[in-house]
Amino acid sequence: MLTKIEKLFAALFCILLCFEMITAEYHSFLHYFAKPSLLIALLVFYYTQSKPIPLALKRLTIGALFFSLLGDIALMFVNQSAHFFTAGLASFLIAHILYIFVFLKARNRSKSPWLFTSILLVYGVGLFWLLKDNLEAMLLPVFLYMLVILTMATTAFLREGRVPKISFYFVLLGAILFLISDSLLAVNKFYTPLAFSNISIMFTYAFAQLFIVFGLLKQ
Repeated sequence: MLTKIEKLFAALFCILLCFEMITAEYHSFLHYFAKPSLLIALLVFYYTQSKPIPLALKRLTIGALFFSLLGDIALMFVNQSAHFFTAGLASFLIAHILYIFVFLKARNRSKSPWLFTSILLVYGVGLFWLLKDNLEAMLLPVFLYMLVILTMATTAFLREGRVPKISFYFVLLGAILFLISDSLLAVNKFYTPLAFSNISIMFTYAFAQLFIVFGLLKQ
């Protein structure tokens, strides 16, 4: 399923993730290096392993990872200013849009998305209803962000039948984990603080990005 270098990178990535979680809890200074290291490692890994991939697709994926990195950096400073949360939201919004373009390049036009999309919409409406009373000025930005990430998950689903199964399942799992991570982040910020939120949010987010990269490399 995974090549030797992919297994080695996955092990390194898990070490970096543990480092991020530990420093987030116990060493705030080192955390400024630990958190960006995850996406920097993914960027380097994808770039070095993506030589057979068409240039346009490669650029879109690198762009998505780069804006995710910018979002990670911005969210580290939310305690200093609310504007950093807005900047992080905008960065991840762009990252999701770029992933949508990446996934659409392998869209299976004969596949119907309606059942999958309906399930996502029910989930999205329920989550938005839970958060809406606390969103205030962020109501419209969060609404638009939710539409984009639900679209991202749908386009990941639409790759089935056009790519190898391992590529499809990796990317779809990554997209769903991304949706879960963003949902946990939203609930933690706008509804109620969650126990061990840093662990649950970062675990789902980090593996979302890892699985998407693995899946795209196997496309």
